[in-house]
Amino acid sequence: MSGTIVIMNTKKDEVHYNSSSYYIGHFCKFIRPGARRISTQASNNRILATAFENINGETVAVMMNENDSIEEVSLSLGGDSMMLVLPERSIATVIIH
Repeated sequence: MSGTIVIMNTKKDEVHYNSSSYYIGHFCKFIRPGARRISTQASNNRILATAFENINGETVAVMMNENDSIEEVSLSLGGDSMMLVLPERSIATVIIH
């Protein structure tokens, strides 16, 4: 059942969403069809990161902190860099126009 995104109990009329459904929704909200993945590396090896270039020219970086502690990460895109603080168990998106 680990790959299940949504569990429906029709007898109790209940719907349960696994955390992966929220991650997928997060990606779908910001990364548009036709986007291409671009090279990404987080400065903090405890952070998962990926980035895409949407067809409208936006660059979208998504970072996830799966840890039970606050993590700092430096994000560098297109010659600009910024420090970010990710709360424990969080996902964050940076969009550069």
